Amino acid sequence: MRIFTARDGWPVLRVRWADRLSKGDLAVLDEAVAFAVERHGDQTRPAGEPYVEHLLEAAVVLVEGIGVTDVDLLLAAVLHDVVEDTDTTLDEVRDRFGHRVATLVDWVTKPPRADGVGREEARAAYLARLGSAPDDAVLVKLADRLSNVQRLDTHPRPEKARSYYAETVRSILPLAERHPWFRDWFHTWRLEFGALAG
Repeated sequence: MRIFTARDGWPVLRVRWADRLSKGDLAVLDEAVAFAVERHGDQTRPAGEPYVEHLLEAAVVLVEGIGVTDVDLLLAAVLHDVVEDTDTTLDEVRDRFGHRVATLVDWVTKPPRADGVGREEARAAYLARLGSAPDDAVLVKLADRLSNVQRLDTHPRPEKARSYYAETVRSILPLAERHPWFRDWFHTWRLEFGALAG
């Protein structure tokens, strides 16, 4: 199973992608990475890694996994959690990075829970909504989830890892069917982590 990492940070990725992306695209990615780092602050992943690694991993999946060079998709990958997990608004994303990027971020952002709606019900509704998302937004979501599950065995809470595995099989694998590369990667991932099925 291919693993995607971004431990070396944005400067190394920037050099690695210099032959794939224009100078202008790299410059706007500089801005997006700096914005994401500022907004996410000292947030970390469940296993303790800096949060920015996850954001960059999603972009690595798109560039190095499936060959995406559409800068709006890469910006959305870097910014995909900034509205959901920080005080940043969608309008701020739109003002800084454009309408299309904001629309992609909006598709992959879990909306605030309405009064009287349980956490699981709201999550299920969010995942179901992705079934009608445009392909570009689905690509961002698949890259996001791939980053989250590729090292599921490092999650510090085994019960959370099991439920996340089940949710991925139930709600994300059907989305991956739209895209052969993701379909094949998640098939291999499912074989690798099948023990989490219980």
